[in-house]
Amino acid sequence: MAASTKEAESKSSSNDNDLDKQIEQLQKCNYINEGQVKNLCQNAMEILMEESNVQRVDPPVIICGDIHGQFYDLMELFKVGGQIPDQNYLFMGDFVDRGYYSVETFLLLLALKVRYPDRITLIRGNHESRQITQVYGFYEECMRKYGSVNVWRYCTDIFDYLSLSAIINDRIFCVHGGLSPSINTLDQIRLIDRKQEVPHDGAMCDLMWSDPEDIEAWGISPRGAGYLFGKSVVAQFCQTNKLEKICRAHQLVMEGYKHMFDDTVVTVWSAPNYCYRCGNVAAIMELDKDLNSSFKIFNAAPDEVRGVPEKKPPPEYFL
Repeated sequence: MAASTKEAESKSSSNDNDLDKQIEQLQKCNYINEGQVKNLCQNAMEILMEESNVQRVDPPVIICGDIHGQFYDLMELFKVGGQIPDQNYLFMGDFVDRGYYSVETFLLLLALKVRYPDRITLIRGNHESRQITQVYGFYEECMRKYGSVNVWRYCTDIFDYLSLSAIINDRIFCVHGGLSPSINTLDQIRLIDRKQEVPHDGAMCDLMWSDPEDIEAWGISPRGAGYLFGKSVVAQFCQTNKLEKICRAHQLVMEGYKHMFDDTVVTVWSAPNYCYRCGNVAAIMELDKDLNSSFKIFNAAPDEVRGVPEKKPPPEYFL
């Protein structure tokens, strides 16, 4: 028995060493090979499948909004907030698309999740979807960097296992987009079968696509998915579920964060100079153990630390 325990410990230690090397490589914005991605995704799946649709997170925690493949700005975020595992992080989705480095960004966050599962929580955004990533860049980036569809498939399969939301001390609800007319209670979210592509409508779709708006109740979303939800909707949802606040991402905020509805909703945006042209600052929200919140603002990484995206010719397509 002792021998097999030692063997298991030795194997676990070896896996950690491999993973530490991969994390080090990814932190330099060098992507890992296809076999390593496959193995990483298998390990991540085992961890993520145990998490709830409303994943419990303990404070203190740093809450982050959209990243969108802006790898060097993610490095700035960690400089400002502190490194994992020293700090506990919650990322509210949209890790990929639009930026130049979705592969390195998502794989680094996933590797950190496997290495330190209790120090980082990843929830799903509307861009963690097969359909959306085929339009906004992640699919094309995977094809360009790996020359096949496999890595995109491994990653998009993992998307299906990401939690839909998180709850901090039963008082702060975190979700990528917002609320849904189909959902009144957190228990209804817990019952959703999340292991699927993001649907075009319904509760799961709304959680990732909806936005708060200065209206009273519900409105049609100009995004073509999800809804606009107003102050009375938030008040009712918070009262029913004994919540103090809803924290979400999904919308560009030029100042990095924005409070609405008497501070019952806060939007956090963590991609500075979004799309490398919007000129916005970014923010992270820090919650202490008593749930007091503060914000740290940061700018895009300076040009001298940024890599130049590789300009390999796209792979040939044979019909």
